[in-house]
Amino acid sequence: MVSFTLPLLLTLASTALAQNTTTPLRYMPFGDSITEIICWRALLWDKLQTTEWAGNVDFVGSGKTENNCGNTKYDRDNEGHSGFLAINIANQNQLDGWLTRNPADVVTMHLGTNDIVQQNKPVADILAAFTKLVGTMRTKNPKTKIVVAQIIPMGMGNFNTKIQDLNKQIPAWATGLNKTESPIWVVDQYTGFSASDLRDGVHPNASGDKKMLDKWWPALLGAFAAAKADKTAAAAAVEARKFVA
Repeated sequence: MVSFTLPLLLTLASTALAQNTTTPLRYMPFGDSITEIICWRALLWDKLQTTEWAGNVDFVGSGKTENNCGNTKYDRDNEGHSGFLAINIANQNQLDGWLTRNPADVVTMHLGTNDIVQQNKPVADILAAFTKLVGTMRTKNPKTKIVVAQIIPMGMGNFNTKIQDLNKQIPAWATGLNKTESPIWVVDQYTGFSASDLRDGVHPNASGDKKMLDKWWPALLGAFAAAKADKTAAAAAVEARKFVA
């Protein structure tokens, strides 16, 4: 058996580790049209290019919608589905297939708008759907880092009372499902968002996209850092076993 001194072992492991932690994190923007036909994803991608995450985060998903964001370079991949209800996505197990085709380390979720606006679904049913969706994420990847939005208001109709009811219950719901290996960040996308930030009463305009980016940003940085730490630790364990064997 080949014998290694501890300093040499650490040097070899560090070199191998550096070679094995360069794979980009896989990030899935998941939701409805407020994830699909908007420009906050383009703004997010642009901002990431100015940080250590440039080239280290791969957006994933089946959608590649061009939203006329004035940016031909950003990674358009996403799992936003216009008109979809959280309850239907959960009941029809659609996320299972989407994550099978596009595994993710980090997921943002902005859902519930269509459940309220289209079908006036009970908040309890929406939260039950959220629970099932989180379970699907963790079945596919037990260490998924999850960022859930308290959703933006509507600029039409009388929907905001129920949206606020849903939003008020999300923090306690998230606390109940939180796990060390798969934490849930809650992002308040409602507060500070007004009708003037909507282009059509539903979807963010330029100012709304910027506000959504600013709200996502701190939580996403935390989620990316946690996901990277997982990958680094896993790679270190693999390399250590190789050299000890």
